[in-house]
Amino acid sequence: MARQFFVGGNFKMNPNTREQKIAIVQVLNKADLDPTTEVAIAPPSIYLIPLKEILRKEIHVAAQNCYFKQSGAFTGEISTTQLVDAGIPYVILGHSERRTLFHETSAFVAQKTRAALDAPLKVILCIGETLDERESGKTAQVCEDQLKPVVELLKESDWSNVVIAYEPVWAIGTGKVATSAQAQETHADIRAFLSKAVSAEVGASTRIVYGGSVTAANCKELATRPDVDGFLVGGASLKPEFVDIINAKQA
Repeated sequence: MARQFFVGGNFKMNPNTREQKIAIVQVLNKADLDPTTEVAIAPPSIYLIPLKEILRKEIHVAAQNCYFKQSGAFTGEISTTQLVDAGIPYVILGHSERRTLFHETSAFVAQKTRAALDAPLKVILCIGETLDERESGKTAQVCEDQLKPVVELLKESDWSNVVIAYEPVWAIGTGKVATSAQAQETHADIRAFLSKAVSAEVGASTRIVYGGSVTAANCKELATRPDVDGFLVGGASLKPEFVDIINAKQA
């Protein structure tokens, strides 16, 4: 089954100024991008609407987080309803920084995923293991454990609006990258789990992208793997080389 290549850029808490934000957008607006690749970029929430207004229309804008309540006394949060009203189609949920630094559990991530899909938003759902878990041979189990609460709350039809981002925690921002063989093995394991836990159709059709120190130098080899359907890019999404990563499938 043909799955459209997907490249997301997670700006995290960057850039620091509006001027830098505009410079990043100008690079993307002028670039010759592979038209067969779906692209989404996730700036900090303060930049969501102004960035959307100046970004070329074929690139989507994503939020980096949302809450599961539609409104109310939840200081510092953004609701799914607000994102839909602002014309933001995607949201990143379950990033390891949210799980680790802000103590978000897999059950909480699942609750937010359910709320986002109901809004309706599309979800970039992040999962991945630590170095200790990798070295203990627990990668597949950790990914399954993070996915199980989501599987329990989603209908089969919901999965067409979910992109799974496999991001080994030990590779995020460290310069270490899973080899293309390691990425392929884990993506295949995730796909097999979805086939078993949801359906063969969902297993075959759900896009699974890789994240973790993706650069222009390593993206082409990773993109050749049959179960790697794209990338969720961190630091490199702030640089001109992000264009090369978007175009990783081009000869």
